[in-house]
Amino acid sequence: MKAMLLRVGIDKSSDGVLAPIFLDGGFEYIPLSEKDEKSTENRTYHDLTGTNGKLLSSYLPSRVAQRKVHLDPEFTTFTYGDVGRKASYLLKLDPGDLLVFYMGLTPLKAGGYPEALYITGYFTVKEVLDFKNIPLSQVKEIQEKYPHNSHLKRRSDENSMVLVVGDSEKSKLLDKAILISAKKLNKLGRAYHAVSPSLEKLLGIKGSIQRSIPPRFIEDPDKVDNLRELLGLYLL
Repeated sequence: MKAMLLRVGIDKSSDGVLAPIFLDGGFEYIPLSEKDEKSTENRTYHDLTGTNGKLLSSYLPSRVAQRKVHLDPEFTTFTYGDVGRKASYLLKLDPGDLLVFYMGLTPLKAGGYPEALYITGYFTVKEVLDFKNIPLSQVKEIQEKYPHNSHLKRRSDENSMVLVVGDSEKSKLLDKAILISAKKLNKLGRAYHAVSPSLEKLLGIKGSIQRSIPPRFIEDPDKVDNLRELLGLYLL
C-alpha cells in the first residue's frame, strides 16, 4: 500500500481566496472555479451548501461567488479526475492505496488556526479508470454514474482523463482539518509552505507542498501506517 498527497480546492492563484477554517478546526471544502468555457457544468457557489449549512457563496467575495464551480474531488460518490501530467501520477495508484487531499485554509475569525495547508479528506482507492482505454460509449455511462464530478462535464477531456473512484465506506471528507504545513523562507526571503517538522518526521516527506505538482508519494509501510492513524483509519 502507498499514499499520494495532492493539493485541491480553491486557492489564491486560481480565484484569489482560500476556504475558511473555523475556531474548532472544522472547515469548508470549497472547490476552485471552472475555467473550461465549454464545460456543461452549470452550478455556481450559490448552488452548493457547506457542512455548516451555509451556501459556499457566503464565504466568498461577490466576484468569485457567481463563478461556476469545478467540483473535483467530490465527496458524494468519491471521485477525482484529471488530465495531462497530473493524470500520469494518478495512474500510479492501485486499489487499496490512499489518495489524500490537502487544501489552503484561512481563519474565518482571528485567534484561531493559522492560514496554512491542511489535510481535509481522503479516498481509499477502489479503481482507477484510464479513459484512453475506454470506449466512448462506456465513458458516457461513467459520466452518468458520477454526475457530481465537474471534471466529467468537460467534454474536451473525454478521451484523456484519468478518474479515481474511492471506496465509499473507506473514503471521507474530514470533520476537522489536520495541519500539514509550516511557513519557511526561501533564499530571497519570500515565505512558502513546506511540510511541518512534525509531519516531516511522521510521514517521511519534506520541502515545499505549495503546488499540487508534483504530488507527494509515501511508500514506506511504517509511514503509511502513521498516515492511516493520523486520518483515523484504524478507527474504522
